[in-house]
Amino acid sequence: MKKNIYRADLADLPEILRLQYLSYQSEADLFENRDIPPLKQTLEDLTDEYNAGVILKMLDDDGHIIGSVRAREEDGTVHIGKLMIHPQHRCRGYGTMLLNEIEQYFPQKRYELFTSTKSEKNIRFYQKMGYRIFRHKAVNAGLQFVFFEKKTSTA
Repeated sequence: MKKNIYRADLADLPEILRLQYLSYQSEADLFENRDIPPLKQTLEDLTDEYNAGVILKMLDDDGHIIGSVRAREEDGTVHIGKLMIHPQHRCRGYGTMLLNEIEQYFPQKRYELFTSTKSEKNIRFYQKMGYRIFRHKAVNAGLQFVFFEKKTSTA
């Protein structure tokens, strides 16, 4: 079943931020800590990201936002972030659809994204989607990020 994926409007940002707060609870559980950046982001921060790149939304049949992803291009690399699906809609292929769609907004580029080393499901998902690990970065004693890249044939 193909879900409706559209470019988000400014008016969508409060709903996307609520989805973000809900979706990232599972990440916070991995760290046993609610003090993670996605749970502290403000509407003003999200508006800045909106103005700097592309934010997509996925709608269910009732028009509710059940997924989102964002990206911005810098120096030939597309930085993809905050790929999220409402917890009640996970494991249905929607993350794959959103990731494929955001890549279409920036064709023939190098894509980069990151996740926590504790996010084993995310790591497997990104590898399945053709992304390869190219770097690790320790943030603090309990947090380490793993960075992925995907290169197109002309990137």
